[in-house]
Amino acid sequence: MKKVLIISASPRKGGNSDILCDEFAKGAKAAGHEVEKIRLAEKNVGYCTGCYACKKLHKCVQKDDANELVEKMLSADVIVLATPVYFYSMDAQLKALIDRTVSRWDDFGRFNGTEFWHIVTAADANRDMMEATLAGLRGFMRDCMDGSIERGVIYGTGAYEKGEVKNLPAMREAYEAGLKA
Repeated sequence: MKKVLIISASPRKGGNSDILCDEFAKGAKAAGHEVEKIRLAEKNVGYCTGCYACKKLHKCVQKDDANELVEKMLSADVIVLATPVYFYSMDAQLKALIDRTVSRWDDFGRFNGTEFWHIVTAADANRDMMEATLAGLRGFMRDCMDGSIERGVIYGTGAYEKGEVKNLPAMREAYEAGLKA
């Protein structure tokens, strides 16, 4: 049994990337894994101020939910990062959390062997339009977390209105990815 952490950065509850997170969770639960889904929109995560007090304290001095979320990431076997694509990039909620992981930079070796899945959704049906977003996610995962493993990408493309992703192959793909987690 693996510990699966799903981080949904969708600002819309029931938005397209959030729906795909739920499908991934169903598959992972069916496979017998322990699953936790976190909606960043329901958390208070401020932006990194660059004060670097965390270098001495090994945690951020800001009083919000980031330290707890980073701890959960460090203890997971599988991490799903899901975001809608806004202007060819991940949304601000996910970027803020990623920046706040700097507080545990010295512990990034603990990600060795951690498996990552990426879920990206966008109105545009062209997957090539997702490359800039994936470059940011992969830069964080591959370049910052030595030894982490990308297991796959689920593309919820061609879905703009809330719920449109339910009619796309990405729904089945998300469930099947969860089974493989």
